[in-house]
Amino acid sequence: MAFVDQVKIEVKAGSGGDGIVSFRREKFVDMGGPFGGDGGRGGSIILKVDEGLRTLMDFRYKRHFKAENGAKGGTKGMTGRSSDNLYVKIPQGTTVTDVETGEILADLTTNGEEFVVVKGGRGGRGNMRFATPNNPAPEIAENGEPGQVRTIKLELKVLADVGLVGLPSVGKSTLLSIVTSAKPKIAEYHFTTLVPNLGMVRLDDGRDFVMADLPGLIEGASQGVGLGIQFLRHVERTRVILHLIDMSGMNETDPYESFVKINEELKQYDPALLDRPQIIVPSKMDMPDSAENLAKFKEELAAGNYLENEPEIMPISAITRTGLEPLLNRTADLLDVTPEFPMKDMMIEDDPTIAHYEFEEDDEPAFTISTGEYGEWVLSGEKIEKLFRMTNTAHDESVLRFARQLRSMGVDDALRAAGAENGDEVAILNFRFEFSD
Repeated sequence: MAFVDQVKIEVKAGSGGDGIVSFRREKFVDMGGPFGGDGGRGGSIILKVDEGLRTLMDFRYKRHFKAENGAKGGTKGMTGRSSDNLYVKIPQGTTVTDVETGEILADLTTNGEEFVVVKGGRGGRGNMRFATPNNPAPEIAENGEPGQVRTIKLELKVLADVGLVGLPSVGKSTLLSIVTSAKPKIAEYHFTTLVPNLGMVRLDDGRDFVMADLPGLIEGASQGVGLGIQFLRHVERTRVILHLIDMSGMNETDPYESFVKINEELKQYDPALLDRPQIIVPSKMDMPDSAENLAKFKEELAAGNYLENEPEIMPISAITRTGLEPLLNRTADLLDVTPEFPMKDMMIEDDPTIAHYEFEEDDEPAFTISTGEYGEWVLSGEKIEKLFRMTNTAHDESVLRFARQLRSMGVDDALRAAGAENGDEVAILNFRFEFSD
């Protein structure tokens, strides 16, 4: 199965049902009055974490999700049926970002966790709601509120406690296959691993943790070279890094240079990654020259003083299984004392630019005025357009109510200030009317 860890989708919540204009006309009932009911609420779209999913593959061919609209109101004051919410399942570790604003909306990591990504519109009010002593028989009804629409980016960052990093063909997949039940592809050529592989490590003392074999990094990965840039994001969630270095000498790469290259790529991507506990794991120690190469590596590491806190060195041979048990026990010990690290992209709580989960009113003006192609005045803006969409223009009283709402918003004064004169044409979306001073 293909591994997909980034995708853009469009989500559209259902609009509310329209309220209706209706009057009670029954035998032996005098002065029946307004009897139109409200519309039902439109369905929202809710992202829900499903621990059974491991990839965003389901979104590769389905990119548009639309919830149903609410039903219209009925006579006898009956409210229209509200639509069910649409649940969209996503894997654990998915970050949700608004494509238009770049704001991170949610980071969903817990099984069953839910997030309302777009809210359904409320139902429009029927004419029963507008009856007053001064107007006991109103011919006013609202259209349903439009459902919210968003284009979002889903980004999967695998949930692993321990990440295996290193140049290609240093033995990461082999180590994962031996200490877990995972079956990654293993072969004697670079970039055998094309997707992250996960496995569960269970120790004899009852402790367990999730280990991820991440595709091989090469120099320049943080700038887009090779496969590394596609999967560096998955390192962000790991709490302990096992840095495998080939000590066999067969690939003609200097172990210390390899160590510095990989850490430089981690640093370029996110400097905070170097603050995480890191264990250097010299691999292939069963080869003839490995011991000599390891001794030289230790000397260069001590002299270079590359990292502020010199990492532990725990050599292993995956083939002979030498050193595996001490490595896994030490890794578990570090996990016991290492808290989860905050996401690189997530903002701190007191950051004024953070995107809140609630859909709050913004500070944008209610409307803007511009000049159209034919010289007409064009009113635009999310708030005023929403107000128009909820106006039932089939009834004169509803249109007059809309005119009063525009006046109360200051539209008349703003048009005069802009130079509008009596008889000028004014447009809102596809609706046009004459300005009357």
